Amino acid sequence: MAFACHVSDEAEIKSIIAQIKKEYFDARHHCYAYRLGAAGEIFRANDGGEPSGTAGRPVYGQILSFDITNVLIVVVRYFGGIKLGTSGLINAYKTAAADAIKNSIIIEKTEQQVIEFRFCYSAMNDIMKLVKDEKIEIIEQLAELDCCMKVKIDKNKITPILEKLSKIESVVIQNQFH
Repeated sequence: MAFACHVSDEAEIKSIIAQIKKEYFDARHHCYAYRLGAAGEIFRANDGGEPSGTAGRPVYGQILSFDITNVLIVVVRYFGGIKLGTSGLINAYKTAAADAIKNSIIIEKTEQQVIEFRFCYSAMNDIMKLVKDEKIEIIEQLAELDCCMKVKIDKNKITPILEKLSKIESVVIQNQFH
């Protein structure tokens, strides 16, 4: 059996693996692979006691084939009395991982960047119109004599939105966080 889980960090991964190992304590193998980060820069494959390269790599290969990230796939295998051999193991783990992915709901997310900017109160209407038109998520806002706003913007929209902000009088970009 195989499990596909959305994950955010390695601590969460360790916790999920420990939970699965506890629940399926009598299984012979708990093999897994994960990939984290928008570009998939953090990854690992673990054979869980199977011969090297026969379990974790095929699972990781499916993660790459489906081009998904922030995912952990754990395959739990009980020994059924028949030795599968290297190619049989690779095929079994690859198929189990693919099935887990196909039976999951994949959510596409756009990478976002946080922008903080200041502006005069008189520019509030123009700012709020831009926020509404561009569907910008407001994280924080302060409206006094001078106003401050922190927003999340899709990275693929950052340049045109910064251009629009720069055309509004009194707007000063304070910080851009990644």
